[in-house]
Amino acid sequence: MNEENKEDPKIIVDDDWKSQVEAEKEQLQKEIEEKDSAEVELPPASMMTIITTFGSQAMAAMGQFPDPSTGKPIFNKPLARHFIDSLAVLEEKTKGNLSEDESAMLTNVIHQLRMVFVSVPDQAPDSGEAESPESTIELP
Repeated sequence: MNEENKEDPKIIVDDDWKSQVEAEKEQLQKEIEEKDSAEVELPPASMMTIITTFGSQAMAAMGQFPDPSTGKPIFNKPLARHFIDSLAVLEEKTKGNLSEDESAMLTNVIHQLRMVFVSVPDQAPDSGEAESPESTIELP
C-alpha cells in the first residue's frame, strides 16, 4: 500500500447539535410548565352547575361515591343534610326567578336527595359486608 493514498480519518466535531438539543430541551420544559400552569376549563357558571355541584356533594357525604384516596364510601349525614338544606334554601329564595327546567331540576334533585338521605345508614357498615345502596339519582 502506498502511504500517500492512506489518509488519516477526519474527526468532525459538530458542536451545533449540542446547542440544538439544549434548545429543544428548554422548549419542551417550557411547554410542560405552560401545560401545568394552564387553567382547567370549567363549565360556565349556571343554576344547573350549582344544583349539580351541591347534589354531588350531598351524594358523596351519604356514601354514594367512594373516596378516591381510600376507595371506600364516606358517611357524613350532617354534611349531606347541610347540602340538601342549602338546595332547599336556594329553591325558596329563587322561587319565580328560575326557568321551568331549572325549577324542575332543583325540585327533583332535592326530592331524590331526601329519599336517599332517609335510606342510607348513619355510618359506614362495619366490615364491608353490606355495601352502600346504589344511587337512583340522575343528575344531568
